[in-house]
Amino acid sequence: MSDEAADLFAFPCEFPIKIMGLASDALAQAVLEVVLRQAPDFDAATMAMRTSSAGKYLSLTCTIQATSRAQLDALYQELSSHPLVRFVL
Repeated sequence: MSDEAADLFAFPCEFPIKIMGLASDALAQAVLEVVLRQAPDFDAATMAMRTSSAGKYLSLTCTIQATSRAQLDALYQELSSHPLVRFVL
């Protein structure tokens, strides 16, 4: 995240993160584990899941209570490097 983007946020704030990968239960579990590691107060029941029209891909949206730029950077880094994850927005 650039310094300019960090200036746009007043922490703490609600921050939605969208994660996409091939549709599987393993993806949802892996994403949940990463998000809980970086944002322990995340409520797993609020994770939104949506399958692509052909059913090949799964999109997950996790809205966390972000506390710092460092937290968001660590979360994006860990999610982006996970082998089941294709994109993180």
